[in-house]
Amino acid sequence: METEEATLALAALSQSTRLEAFRTLVRHEPDGLAAGDLARLLEVPQNTLSAHLAILSRARLVTSERHSRSIVYRANLAEFRDVTVFLLRDCCGGRPEVCEPVVDSLQACCSPKRKGKVRA
Repeated sequence: METEEATLALAALSQSTRLEAFRTLVRHEPDGLAAGDLARLLEVPQNTLSAHLAILSRARLVTSERHSRSIVYRANLAEFRDVTVFLLRDCCGGRPEVCEPVVDSLQACCSPKRKGKVRA
């Protein structure tokens, strides 16, 4: 990831409505949400949300797909991962112990849940 791409993504997330829209879309992965449903959840006028979603789309943080008369938006988790990794690599400067507390805190909330029984 280049600095310009990371800057664009971070700028897109630096506004409260866009940040909440992105976080809401993450919670609704992998199905996504129709634009109208997202607007209702965020209590934001649809035309205002449309402008915010356009900014998130330009930053490649959300994708959209037309389903009949609705547009369904999804969080682009691969792009978000790339931004996060870019920040962590830069902040660690080749010293993983610097970012270890951040990685550890992510393990507690983001560990994948195992399906089925664990084999011995």
